[in-house]
Amino acid sequence: MAGIAEASAQAASVRKASPGEASAMAGVLARAFHDDPAFGWVLRGDPDRTRILERGFELFLRRIWMEQDETYTTAGVVAVAVWERPDEWRLPVSKQLRLGPAMIGIFGRHLPRLLGALMKLEAKHPREPHYYLPFIGVDPDWQGRGLGGSVLAPVLQRCDSERMPAFLEASTPRNRTLYERHGFTVTEEFTLGKGAPTQWRMWRKPAG
Repeated sequence: MAGIAEASAQAASVRKASPGEASAMAGVLARAFHDDPAFGWVLRGDPDRTRILERGFELFLRRIWMEQDETYTTAGVVAVAVWERPDEWRLPVSKQLRLGPAMIGIFGRHLPRLLGALMKLEAKHPREPHYYLPFIGVDPDWQGRGLGGSVLAPVLQRCDSERMPAFLEASTPRNRTLYERHGFTVTEEFTLGKGAPTQWRMWRKPAG
């Protein structure tokens, strides 16, 4: 595990990510979400889970998230926060169709369950303008050092200055606790489908 001094240096280096870092950030997110209960439900028993996640995250980073220029990381790319701007969280049908072949190649037999999960998330997504946090992850070797809060900070500060809410779905009690420390409150408990683990929709009003 990284030392406190090293983690402090990384926390102080938070910045917007560049497109050239998409592969490294996908690796961070894949390792961070390898044991995530929701992804475990989607990718049931697949021994290649980390590789599937890495390829999936890289696809979405390159083709969707980096275009919005609201993805944040550190100098050493050890933590990643992916944000979507107000009113830009819904993926246009034309882009969904263009992503189809790549998603089939990556997720294979898991794709129907993944698409069903995405549809369930979208059905209850708030329509009020807000910043949306689809994913945040810290490399396992760097977890427990406050880096999650550090990569959240730039957009949460903007939310407060712009008087704009923020929204996310928490997939573990530990993550829910992190978000609660940063002003999010649970609005609904839900699951993605039969046998899926509990998740929580969370909303943050601007502070002040």
